[in-house]
Amino acid sequence: MEIITLDILTLLSVAVALGMDAFAVALAVSSGLNPVTFSHIFRLTWHFGLFQSMMTFIGWFGGATVSSMFGGLNDWVAFGILVFVGLKMLKESWNTAKRVEGFDPTKGWSLVSLSVATSLDALAVGISFSLIGMKILFPVIIIGVTALLMTLVGMKIGHYAGKSLGKWAERAGAIVLIIIGARILV
Repeated sequence: MEIITLDILTLLSVAVALGMDAFAVALAVSSGLNPVTFSHIFRLTWHFGLFQSMMTFIGWFGGATVSSMFGGLNDWVAFGILVFVGLKMLKESWNTAKRVEGFDPTKGWSLVSLSVATSLDALAVGISFSLIGMKILFPVIIIGVTALLMTLVGMKIGHYAGKSLGKWAERAGAIVLIIIGARILV
């Protein structure tokens, strides 16, 4: 089998397309954090970049087997996670006292869930790379770094939107997560 490689422009286009969900989720999450700390930024950017890379590699490594394991549930899993976190953020935006108790989407299972939800499409890309016999190391690095950078930009923009718009930015961010989840099913 011939080994396929993508030109850098095509690979960057794929990486940016994969990173759009990470960007949008980072924007939504950071708009609700006050203040946005280095730890928030580090955790979200690191995990989103890492998961994009890992899921691309897992998809490539497992090929069609990984896709059949999920049995077409990939979209439903991503939808459920994003809507759940979005609804939780929306609820917390109305109840400041409860929010102060510690809901931080950049920690624990929320972080893992968001990381998985934003990288399921990378799994499918990895599978397609495997099926066409593509080398994977360079694409995995480019996809991960691109997701990390897009998450960083989303966090910065969301932080300033959150400072300017307060609770409304958090509510808008929560609604964006729900819309992203719904868009996955359409």
